[in-house]
Amino acid sequence: MTDVVGVYLKGHRKRVLSLFIAIALTLVAALLSMGFGSSESLSMGTTLRLLFGLQSSEGLQREILLNLRLPRVLVALAGGAALAMAGTMMQGVLGNPLVSPLTLGVASGAGLGAALAIVLDISVFGQAEFAILGNAFLFAMMVVAIIIKLGDMSTVTAESYILVGIAITFIAGAIVQTMQYFASDAQISQLTHWSFGSLSRPSLQHALWISLFVVAMLPTGWRAAWDLNTLAVGGDDFAAATGVDPRSTRRSVLILSATLTAVVISFTGIIGFLGLVAPHVSRLLVGNDYRTLLPFSAVMGAAVLLVADTIGRTLFAPIVLPVGVMLSVIGGPFFLYLLLSRRGRA
Repeated sequence: MTDVVGVYLKGHRKRVLSLFIAIALTLVAALLSMGFGSSESLSMGTTLRLLFGLQSSEGLQREILLNLRLPRVLVALAGGAALAMAGTMMQGVLGNPLVSPLTLGVASGAGLGAALAIVLDISVFGQAEFAILGNAFLFAMMVVAIIIKLGDMSTVTAESYILVGIAITFIAGAIVQTMQYFASDAQISQLTHWSFGSLSRPSLQHALWISLFVVAMLPTGWRAAWDLNTLAVGGDDFAAATGVDPRSTRRSVLILSATLTAVVISFTGIIGFLGLVAPHVSRLLVGNDYRTLLPFSAVMGAAVLLVADTIGRTLFAPIVLPVGVMLSVIGGPFFLYLLLSRRGRA
């Protein structure tokens, strides 16, 4: 018995150490990311000296740092953490390793709202600045409301959420495609650019609000770790036997995951594959214990989105590739690998 406890404590300390190392490396990557760009007046060395107060900044340098690079880094960290943790929670609560934050149709709802604002100029928000953002968030939260209503049904199962998400995705996609058929070239271009996903849209103020919201919500998700572990070990019957209500847990976790996803993609556009890739990479590194898997997935998601965005804006500078495109290039092959490996084990 003593040997078993010792092995567990040793493994737990190793996982916690891995988490702190990942956090430190992500923070270092964030500092370095601030130094990458096409501006000749703001090199890596100059950026680091400015950040650490070793050099006074000029007006243009301050503008680039505070209004261009810093918001991208903050949104990458907060948005990546939110989408990755949402993906981890969804995979745990639905018992399916191939679902992601986009599975429930939240992104499709946001895309429909954005299309209504862009193509038909229909928005509940009068100001043009918030028309697309407000519509995207409103329609994404309408999908969350459907999830809440679905959770109130006594006969709902884990598969029901996935099937409803697929149905919402097809319905919203069909409506958006119909609107694209009647849209002008400029409207199609704007809608396509929004659907690619980009971290350049949020201002510094928006980036700070997103970061504060995500930081406030992540501990809420972490508190569900024990319930997720119980569901993962023995399914609904075992969870009920240990005092965990599977239906209530599934409902609350999915609402939290969908809300995190809705907030992020309303500002950034659709960012796919991150909620699929980050949880699986994290499982390979720290195992299946959700007490360490959830925070590690958040850090992994932040790091992956930050690196993808940095590559996208520096690879062909001054041309900036949308981060959604970069993640699709990375996530597509990985998703195929998951499907093939899962089929091989079946």
